[in-house]
Amino acid sequence: MHDSGHRLIVAGVLVFVIAVLEQCASRPAPQPELTPVVSVKELMENLVDPNADFIFDSVVTDVSANGIVETRPTTEEDWARVERAAILLAEATNLLKMPRQIAPAGDTSAQAAELTPPQIQAKVDADRATWGKYANGLRDVAVKGIAVAKAKDVNGVFELGADLDQACENCHLEYWYPGDKKPALK
Repeated sequence: MHDSGHRLIVAGVLVFVIAVLEQCASRPAPQPELTPVVSVKELMENLVDPNADFIFDSVVTDVSANGIVETRPTTEEDWARVERAAILLAEATNLLKMPRQIAPAGDTSAQAAELTPPQIQAKVDADRATWGKYANGLRDVAVKGIAVAKAKDVNGVFELGADLDQACENCHLEYWYPGDKKPALK
């Protein structure tokens, strides 16, 4: 009787421990509180555009009456700056996917062919999956840029510019100036 009572207690404890472990495993880990500081427009102006421009401008051939001037990364520091720009651009895509305002409060400005910030906000809020798809496209190009910079591949950086331009344009044609989509696709 002593053995069967002991076994029953051990079995009960095991069932209890398993139940507690299952309970703990089924609870999702608490998510960190993420609070955007700036709008998408400000994120673009201060993080995305400068880093994309740096990559675009890191491999350039200027032809003028004065001759040909080539800009290329040549030093370790030059390549580190290209890599840094690609890293910042890749990580910026995570910030773009965080729900945030499209433009600062009160900014409703737009050029003739552009959607206004409230119109863009409505499109993004209605379909965050598509917004995320475009951010992921930019991230994929930026990650490629990290690899290209690590390989010190000048031609790769030059080709990356076209991919980067396309990733940006895909999103802009959807959210910023969709009226230009048909002419751009021709």
